[in-house]
Amino acid sequence: MTVAILNASGCLDALVAPEVARSLDAFVTKTITPEPREGNPPVRFAETDHGMLNSIGLQGPGIDAFADEYLPRLEELDVELWVSVGGFSAADYARCCERLDERPSVAAVELNLSCPNVEEAPETAAELVAAARQATKKPLYAKLSPAQWDIAAAARAVVDAGADGLSLVNTLRGLALDPQTLAPLLGRAVGGYSGPGLRPVALGCVFACASAVDVPIVGMGGVTAGLDALELVAAGASSVALGTVLFSDPLAPGRVRRELAAEAVARGFQDTLEARATAVVRSGKSLEISANSTA
Repeated sequence: MTVAILNASGCLDALVAPEVARSLDAFVTKTITPEPREGNPPVRFAETDHGMLNSIGLQGPGIDAFADEYLPRLEELDVELWVSVGGFSAADYARCCERLDERPSVAAVELNLSCPNVEEAPETAAELVAAARQATKKPLYAKLSPAQWDIAAAARAVVDAGADGLSLVNTLRGLALDPQTLAPLLGRAVGGYSGPGLRPVALGCVFACASAVDVPIVGMGGVTAGLDALELVAAGASSVALGTVLFSDPLAPGRVRRELAAEAVARGFQDTLEARATAVVRSGKSLEISANSTA
C-alpha cells in the first residue's frame, strides 16, 4: 500500500490547473461556507523568510452555488473529491454537510475547525463535529489547529464525537511587518503561517495524535520533498497533503510521490505505508494501528 498525496485546502484551484489536480490521489477544495463570502481585504499574501502568510478569509460562493455550479465541473476531472467546509456555528457545518450528503462524487468532507483568518464558532470542535456527523454519513476529517496546548486531547474529543479521521495541521497565526514602515503587510494584519517553518510543529502534532487515537491522519505542513513526507508518515500520517510548495512548484505531487517511494526503499521499507508510525513505535508510545486507519 502507498501513501496518498493530496493538496492542502485552498492551495490549488483544480479548475484553473486541472492537470495538477489529476496528479493527486484526491483533490481537496477550498473551504466552503453556507453563505457566499467576499473574504478579507487585501493584501492577502505575504512572503516570509521560511514560508508565507495568507489571509483569504474563506472567500467563496456559498454551499448552494458550489453544489450546483462548481461541483459538477470538478466531477469532470475524474479525481477523488474531498470538500472542505467551514462556518461560524454548528448549524453552519451541519447545513454544508447535509447539502453534500446527497452527492456521490464527494468522497469525504474535511471540517475546517481552525481557520485563523475568521472569527471562530462559539461551540467546541467536538460539538461542531457532532453536528456534522448527524447531517451526513460521509467520512469526516477534522482539521485541527496546532495552536493548542494538548492537541491529543482535542483529537480524542473529535473522534469520540464522530470524526473518522484527522487533518493535521492547519496554519499558525502569524504577523509580518514592512521593514521600512513597520506596518503589517497583510490587510487584516495577522494571517495563517505555512511553509517549511511549520514542519516541526506539524510533525509534533501528528506524532501526538497518532499516539492518542487510531484513525487515518492526513499530515501537512511544510512538505517540499519526499523525505518531509516520509517523516510525517513515520510520525503517524497515512496520507500527506502539499500546500505552500504548490505555489512555486505545481509539479510537486509527482515529484514528492517519487521521492517518498525512494526514501522509503532506502530505509528498508517495501512500500511507503509500511513506514507509518515508525517514530511512534520507537518512542514506546504506540497504539495498535489498525488496517482501517490507513484509508
